[in-house]
Amino acid sequence: MILTGNEIKIQREAGTIYIEDFDEARLGPNSYNLRLAPELLIYPSPILDARENNPTASLAIPPEGIVLQPGRLYLAKTLEYTETHNFIPMLEGRSSVGRLGISIHVTAGFGDIGYAGNWTMEIHCVQPVRVYPGMEICQIYYCSPVGAITKEYHGKYQGATDAVGSRLWQEIGGNQ
Repeated sequence: MILTGNEIKIQREAGTIYIEDFDEARLGPNSYNLRLAPELLIYPSPILDARENNPTASLAIPPEGIVLQPGRLYLAKTLEYTETHNFIPMLEGRSSVGRLGISIHVTAGFGDIGYAGNWTMEIHCVQPVRVYPGMEICQIYYCSPVGAITKEYHGKYQGATDAVGSRLWQEIGGNQ
């Protein structure tokens, strides 16, 4: 089951859902809108290697925005830091953002019980589009797990406060 906006608020007040910089104006009927931080990461190399720690480069998003280009992967973080222990957090793009041809977190929106940190979003677009720092770009919603919670997430992305590139190389015996 997905929590309603009111239940998100109740669970936040009870301390079981934590959203840093919570603003009730961003609370929807069954989700909470998260904002785009003022920095993006890109991979400068045209070829990425799953066994390597691929270098990234930082792009600042000025107040007047930045134009995202099709065919490029952008990594961005949410301004909000979240922490969830009793629910499964899920991240999705907002429909208003999708209607501009921007895809947010298409393959990795499933969070784990116990995740704490700023979310890294994978962003693609179908045509050039300008985005702005602080815009409400995605939404987090929460699902109730069935069964006892016997394990929480303590993986390689736990506690992230910046956008983080892939760490798949750590799993498959790659190089730093």
